[in-house]
Amino acid sequence: MRPEILFPLFDTPLSLPGVGKRLAPLIERAAGPHIADLLWHLPINLIDRSTRPKVSAAEEGTIATIQITVDKHIPAATKRLPYKVRCFDDTGYLTLVFFHPHVDYLKRVLPKGEIRLVSGHVARYQDEIQITHPDYIVPLDEEDTLPLIEPVYRVTAGLTPKTMNQAVARALERVPPLAEWQDAALLKQRDWSSWSDSVMRAHTPESREDLSPPSPARERLAYDELLANQLALALMRAHLRKTGGRSITASGALAKIILSHVGYQLTGAQERALKDISSDMEAPTRMMRLLQGDVGSGKTVVALLGLCSAIETGAQGALMAPTEILARQHFSFIEPLAQAAGFTIALLTGRHKAAERAKILEGVADGAIQLLIGTHALFQEGVTFKDLALAVVDEQHRFGVHQRLQLQGKGGATDILVMTATPIPRTLTLTAYGDLDVSRLDEKPPGRRPIITSVMPIERLGQIVDHLKTAVREDHRVFWVCPLVEESELVNATAAEDRYVHLREIMGDTAVGLIHGRMSSAEKDAVMDDFQTGRLKILVATTVIEVGVDVPEANIMVIEGAERFGLAQLHQLRGRVGRGARNSSCVLLYNAPLSAAARARLAMMRETEDGFRIAEEDLKLRGAGELLGTKQSGLPDFRLADLQIHGDLMALARNDAALALSKDPDLISPRGKALRTLLYLFEREEAVRFLRAG
Repeated sequence: MRPEILFPLFDTPLSLPGVGKRLAPLIERAAGPHIADLLWHLPINLIDRSTRPKVSAAEEGTIATIQITVDKHIPAATKRLPYKVRCFDDTGYLTLVFFHPHVDYLKRVLPKGEIRLVSGHVARYQDEIQITHPDYIVPLDEEDTLPLIEPVYRVTAGLTPKTMNQAVARALERVPPLAEWQDAALLKQRDWSSWSDSVMRAHTPESREDLSPPSPARERLAYDELLANQLALALMRAHLRKTGGRSITASGALAKIILSHVGYQLTGAQERALKDISSDMEAPTRMMRLLQGDVGSGKTVVALLGLCSAIETGAQGALMAPTEILARQHFSFIEPLAQAAGFTIALLTGRHKAAERAKILEGVADGAIQLLIGTHALFQEGVTFKDLALAVVDEQHRFGVHQRLQLQGKGGATDILVMTATPIPRTLTLTAYGDLDVSRLDEKPPGRRPIITSVMPIERLGQIVDHLKTAVREDHRVFWVCPLVEESELVNATAAEDRYVHLREIMGDTAVGLIHGRMSSAEKDAVMDDFQTGRLKILVATTVIEVGVDVPEANIMVIEGAERFGLAQLHQLRGRVGRGARNSSCVLLYNAPLSAAARARLAMMRETEDGFRIAEEDLKLRGAGELLGTKQSGLPDFRLADLQIHGDLMALARNDAALALSKDPDLISPRGKALRTLLYLFEREEAVRFLRAG
């Protein structure tokens, strides 16, 4: 249960004074569904109202607070014209301008002959000094209600800055006094205030320095958020460790057969990763390991050898992929190797007919099927394993932590190996996979050729198509990637369907295929099969082919609208070629003019094929949220922490969480109870369930 002291923070904005049914949805759209979300909705700018000039000295384009005397009201001659109120001081006249006015209200707040303070944006119109719709109009005896420094928040359509400021101010009134969860020595070392103090200071900036992520108040709040993240991951890790595992020790006989049929020696990195996996599987605790490898580094072989250890001891293995294309590809690669090694394998996807599915599920349940490969269908309720010892999850960044736990729950003491071909910077590895040990494959298997990358403007499209005519005649195979399925009026990007039609007109109907996410699985499979067998020479695609698609004969990649893709995505797409015996090339076609960031991305692609270096650069250029895509990645959507700036705090938070749990595994000490509150505050309730006590 969430602590009662936090209840006011998890009410809706509708509960705030002055927020009705019209405003509440707008506030929720801008900040979030809870009062706490308003606390995390920090100012992005500030308005300085401390400038107090005389009327004649008010500078155009500035925010000024001016003491004036109301002279007269000037009604609009027509509805299209503004209502004006002429005011003055001892240096000149100031006109206040109002469109669509509430006249009674204006006469009440600006009575003739009275002195008022007005604050707003100064403009000049036909030699007249004006303020249109002043932000504040207050009597002199209420001068203290006019903020000298005013925070500016992001708003949404229909929500005024003033309304948002008032909503945040009301939310701040609900900030409760919470017991301190941070270590006293750390607070002193970093010069951080209490949580409530830091929240107040973050929302009442006194200078632009206070708006920067490294400012003490914001840094403290960012660390709170990172600590909640790391504590939740550490609790999950401790829970899984506690539930126990099994010791799996194999002779390696199956693995030797597999290696003899793979046809190449393992790289040093593969050997090291395999040693990590074997050591984890032999231990009595559950394996929870991330196998992180660059494009083409040989992760699947390493995972298969780990699965062989489980199968050799009489248990079962599972391999889950995020797409049906990738699941089928894994199946077609592993099936002949499984036949050679003498174990049974099956593929389970969402489109099996009932009878066929029932037969597979029966084989999984009675142990006749030793290795099951499939999509997310693997962890649905109807799938019951007889004895699942090792579950391998491919492209883990497409799955969340909960799905990982669901799959692990399919076995009594299942080891988990997750893989990603998306190189992830260290800070993000800690963020998304802090519950996992990490092995990196940073070498490519022998025979992988470098990919020659060139960057060209779209105006050279004709030259590239002419080059492809020759390439197709010489039996080369080509990926042509477009950013959209259909033409969009909002985005200047060529659609995959349009490019498909264009290339078919030039190359002929039988040479060009099209694949995108809106096609059915059967349609996509048929097109991929035609491309793999060479019936199609050019495959026009969206990013549906970004992950895992393996066609060794494809050696030319054209990425159209390359400036619209992130670095990691460009690297993944480029990795679809360079897998066969022929020299490979990648052409990045861009639309001018390029932004500085796009130019930097394309230059980096031309400069290196090192996915880990590209990932670090991508983090610098785009930030964590865009890098993996928080919505589909399981990556936390941080509101306060910026991993580009607060990255050093992540490792500190991980160490702090580990130390706190080593001293107090059930979080029952005074600090432990405060840390529980922190988990609830940042909506990491699921982590509290992993605690033994309470």
